[in-house]
Amino acid sequence: MAATSWPSLRVSDWTATRDTLHMWTQIVGKIRMVHAPLVNHWWQVTLYVTPRGLATSAVPYRTGAFDIAFDFVGHRLEIRSSDGGVEGFPLRPMTVADFYAQVLRALDALGIEAPIRPRPNEVEPAIPFAEDHEHASYDGEAAALFWRQLLQANRVLGEFRAHFVGKVSPVHFFWGAMDLACTRFSGREAPAHPGGAPNCGDWVMVEGYSRELSSCGFWPGGGEEGAFYSYAYPAPEGFADHRVGPEGAHFSSELQQFLLPYEAVRSDPDPDRAVAEFLHTTYEAAAVLGDWDRRTLEDDPSRWDGTATPRWTPPRA
Repeated sequence: MAATSWPSLRVSDWTATRDTLHMWTQIVGKIRMVHAPLVNHWWQVTLYVTPRGLATSAVPYRTGAFDIAFDFVGHRLEIRSSDGGVEGFPLRPMTVADFYAQVLRALDALGIEAPIRPRPNEVEPAIPFAEDHEHASYDGEAAALFWRQLLQANRVLGEFRAHFVGKVSPVHFFWGAMDLACTRFSGREAPAHPGGAPNCGDWVMVEGYSRELSSCGFWPGGGEEGAFYSYAYPAPEGFADHRVGPEGAHFSSELQQFLLPYEAVRSDPDPDRAVAEFLHTTYEAAAVLGDWDRRTLEDDPSRWDGTATPRWTPPRA
């Protein structure tokens, strides 16, 4: 069951599709961003894993709402409005410029304006969407496998999130770096982030990292089939040398974060347990060394079920 639930997808086998899909998700994410009010750390801009792909959730528009969804089962992009309108088109090999034009036409048919900044962030070079004829790949099978990777990551990150009762983000997909993330906060302010992300104002990172945090997630890089990651900001002294698990987890000096290759998870006899160990031990590296108030911030999600046995019980500080 684990072998079929955790699909194999080598990054090298779908890099062209990944990079095209990255640009497509940036377009959709920017449409959500331009219509949604700011929520701390940019939580209003993200996409969410659905039973068929990725979607915006409801985006406020005038006195109604709309949503945009990538369907990686039926391979369509669909836009639905609260007045009953539906527009969409098939996902197939096409340039970013063509995808962008089709999205704008669909929105126009629904009477929705989308005055976005029409170029990508956090990538180099940042080709304007309307001029990007370089990224034009769509392997539907690979897109569906990536979505199935996200399904598993979303599930285990959601279980991990449930152990924290302090301020914690949703499990959500950031289209800037193309990663699925969940972030816990200590409750303390953090020093101003220095920025430095390509084609992204430093003020964006200042808002994103304005509070002390421990963040984890999954992204289609860092391993032959992608990787789970975990980092702290600011990283406490000794963070990189803290003992973490499971076997295969390591600290990347280049990325300044812990990584657990997806292929190590997929081949483990108990993938869920392997990811849980990674998420909890890397969080503990931040919380223990950073002196977080763990008794206040953590709890057992099985606390109201006397018969349940949690898959992971974090040690109490």
